[in-house]
Formats: sequence, C-alpha cells, structure tokens
Amino acid sequence: MQINSVEKNNKSSHVIGDKGEDRACSYLESKGYRILLRNYRTKKGEVDIIAEHQEFIVFVEVKTLPSGNIDTLSWELNKRKQQRIIETTKFFLSNYRQYNNRKIRFDVLVIDMPGLEPVYHIPNAFSEIV
Repeated sequence: MQINSVEKNNKSSHVIGDKGEDRACSYLESKGYRILLRNYRTKKGEVDIIAEHQEFIVFVEVKTLPSGNIDTLSWELNKRKQQRIIETTKFFLSNYRQYNNRKIRFDVLVIDMPGLEPVYHIPNAFSEIV
C-alpha cells in the first residue's frame, strides 16, 4: 500500500503537533498547572489541553510553528477557530459541572516559532466577545 503525499504530510503534521503538545504539557506542569484533559473533542471542535491553575480552568490551544511567524499564528488562530474553542469549552463546562464555579481563561502556547522562546506562552490570548 502506497501513501500519497497528502496523507504523508498529514501524518507528519500530526506527529509534529503531538510532540508540540507533549512539550506544552511539560511546560505547563513545570509552571504549576495540573493537566485535566488532552485533545478534548466534540462535534463543535477541539481543545488541545484543559488544565487547572490557581483559580482558573485554562483552555489551551497549542500551535507548533517551526517555520511560522506572527502572520501564520494570526491565520491559524482566526476568529472562527477561537469561536470553535469557545463552543467546545461551553460543552465541556456543561458536562463537567464541578468546574462551573471556576474562572476560565483561554491561553495559547506557541512551540518553536522563529524569533520566540521555544515554548512561548500567551496567557488570556482571547476571550468570548459578548
């Protein structure tokens, strides 16, 4: 069975993404975060990491961008993507009611982007606009 180039690229991107998420989890744990879930998926979307830190439940988007720049990050994390994360968060909170009394925050961790630290943390990167 031969893998076509699209499948091969998707697999390499998936492996790079998984390694980036592993590094993001290690980074967060080193900063005192407790990882609750990884790759939480619903029909609406996915949240890469859900963690607990101080009084917050933190919903983390991880972007591994070894050849990216700020424009790439902006494109990757556009309003549509943010809205999908927010909708997924609402679903999570409706199913895990023990966290409903906690403050929530949306963070972004950028992995390996040239010009930034190897793991660049953007706390409170976006919020739901009402």
